[in-house]
Amino acid sequence: MSDVIDSAVAALKPKVGEGFDDGTAKFVIEGEGAIMIDDKGVREGDEEADVTLTAEAETFQAILEGDLDPTSAFMSGKLSVDGDMGLAMKLGSVLA
Repeated sequence: MSDVIDSAVAALKPKVGEGFDDGTAKFVIEGEGAIMIDDKGVREGDEEADVTLTAEAETFQAILEGDLDPTSAFMSGKLSVDGDMGLAMKLGSVLA
């Protein structure tokens, strides 16, 4: 597992809590790997998901640190969303 994925999983765990009951989400960090968020919590993984969010490591880090709003990242093309847009919006509110 890359250091970027390790630190992202650690940063997401307190935001997500014990799990995300609304479905499964995957964050793909380009060049680093993927993170799964589901009812079991946050972990490294690259499985099928209801929604997949893809961004560069710098964009993902800015979202996690609160320097970049996930909606703004999507609207500016820095974050792509494939799948359930409603679930992506719910996840965005968890990250904010």
